[in-house]
Amino acid sequence: MLTLAEALERLLAGAVAPAEREILPTAEALGRVLAEDLISPVAVPPADNGAMDGYAVRAADAGLERAVSQRVPAGSWPEPLAPDSVARLFTGAPLPPGADAVVMQEHCRTREDESGRVWVRLPDAIAAGQHVRRRGEDIAVGGTVLRAGTALGPAALGLAASAGAAQLLVRRRLRVALFSTGDELVMPGQPLPPGAIYNSNRYTLRALLEALGCAVQDLGVVPDRLDATVAALREAAQGNDLILTSGGVSVGEEDHVKPAVQQLGRLELWQVAIKPGKPFAQGAVRRADGGEALFVGLPGNPVSSFVTFLLLARPLLLACMGVRATAPRRVRLPAGFAWTRPDPKRQEFLRVRLQADGSLALHPNQGSGVLSSLAFADYLAVLAPGLAVQPGDALEVLSLLELTTLP
Repeated sequence: MLTLAEALERLLAGAVAPAEREILPTAEALGRVLAEDLISPVAVPPADNGAMDGYAVRAADAGLERAVSQRVPAGSWPEPLAPDSVARLFTGAPLPPGADAVVMQEHCRTREDESGRVWVRLPDAIAAGQHVRRRGEDIAVGGTVLRAGTALGPAALGLAASAGAAQLLVRRRLRVALFSTGDELVMPGQPLPPGAIYNSNRYTLRALLEALGCAVQDLGVVPDRLDATVAALREAAQGNDLILTSGGVSVGEEDHVKPAVQQLGRLELWQVAIKPGKPFAQGAVRRADGGEALFVGLPGNPVSSFVTFLLLARPLLLACMGVRATAPRRVRLPAGFAWTRPDPKRQEFLRVRLQADGSLALHPNQGSGVLSSLAFADYLAVLAPGLAVQPGDALEVLSLLELTTLP
């Protein structure tokens, strides 16, 4: 069996991002992948400005009373600060030339004289630069706002907009064909005959793909026959970058995916040393035009399918989308449980939940068909082969929230 690291290395070696790009309005680019570095034509902020409502002052005037010489709201442009004066300044307003600090209005005492002029008593200590946002402190003119390969989330879109980018050059969506195999599978909403089960993989895998921004062609359920599997793969290869299947990749007599892929292209059938999720297949299916679509075959058991998608298919998909960062972060949290029956040969991924006391609770049933363990979990706890766990042990964990969204 390959280790997870070995399988990932082989997978990512074959990842190729589509060359096609398109220009989208920034407001419509959520979930897309930036195709080129975004360089800023402006400084952000464009001028020194106040971070607080208060007064723009000379720090050297600390402890003195000064008259208010001008009022500067956001969106206006100030005059130079007159000698022996302060400027009434509002959050985000440009700092008047000659001022070097902002004092919060709460820290000043004001009075109005007989002529209606406002005077401000400044605090005894003022630090030059306090409560001032410097020009270009967020983004410098000519600075790189976002790198090519950035998955565009809300913060990235806001940052692009702050640099004045009305549109962005992005990679086209990755096209993925999806189907399940198995005569026992019935779609929700249909009667459930004896020996059948409802098809959950179609829903989890489609949701996972769409959460990554893939364009999904859902081909439903394919019967457990070689001719039907070949026909489904041939259809899936046309117009798609990758084919994702669940079920049929083991070594049973009713597992037809392996010979079907070999008939239409090439296949590496891997056994990966992870639990759940040992059966995993990867290869490619030829298209009629001479090109090929990558192929990934996941196990049929719902938890195995879900976990192998997160650990193996997701990094491949991100690499094919042109995303720069594909490796999930790992953190350490204390176990609130004991695990005394470790697998001696496979790396295990236990479904765990964070408790109020900061420790991890283990779902009581870690079976590969128990989908409720994933709905229960916040994290996958990563156990090396043969590793037993006692309460209080620090465990390496992967966040399911991070693994099911764009990085």
